[in-house]
Amino acid sequence: MISPYGSRQSRADYIDRRLAELYPETPVPLDHQDAYTLLVAVLLSAQCTDKRVNLVTPELWVLADNPAAMANVPVAKIQAVIRPCGLSPQKAKAISRLSQLLMEHHDGEVPWTFAELEALPGVGHKTASVVMAQAFGEPAFPVDTHIHRLAQRWKLTSGKNVEQTERDLKKLFPREHWNQLHLRIIFYGREHCTAHSCDGTKCEICRTLFPDRKRGVKTRK
Repeated sequence: MISPYGSRQSRADYIDRRLAELYPETPVPLDHQDAYTLLVAVLLSAQCTDKRVNLVTPELWVLADNPAAMANVPVAKIQAVIRPCGLSPQKAKAISRLSQLLMEHHDGEVPWTFAELEALPGVGHKTASVVMAQAFGEPAFPVDTHIHRLAQRWKLTSGKNVEQTERDLKKLFPREHWNQLHLRIIFYGREHCTAHSCDGTKCEICRTLFPDRKRGVKTRK
């Protein structure tokens, strides 16, 4: 069978339509109340599941749920609470210091630019992208391991690194779809096209796009 999805753009257009059908609603997986609590939750999610972060953050917000309060919490106390998320020494120091910097340089508010966000401790481009997209509604396309893996399986990118994947995806999808689409790809990846349940040959979208694919796709990190 010859697939009608022979080009990157035709595959992207199909994926955009199908994921919108499967996931019309796109709730943010990390529980939060505002830009600051989202920023901290995303920072905690590095090498940790959203589910575990959501179990940990309620106790953290009891300690402090705003930069002014968090800046005064001893790092050891923060670390004790967030230990289940992994990398707790680094993450606790980053949460403490970024809270202090928000008070010192941003009047206690989370800044609304990539440059200012990425200047904060523990905040890389992906974390900044999530905050810009989900807290401020600015078009962004955060690429995590789920999206990087699926973009390769769907041949939307040559996938040498997440930076290249982000650039390629931004070219293929309408700017106004980015914020919802990155969540839809994550939802689909977790539900149907995981690292273990699909290798690029088994889930609905993989089979639709590549009906003649015989071998699994080896993801390049």
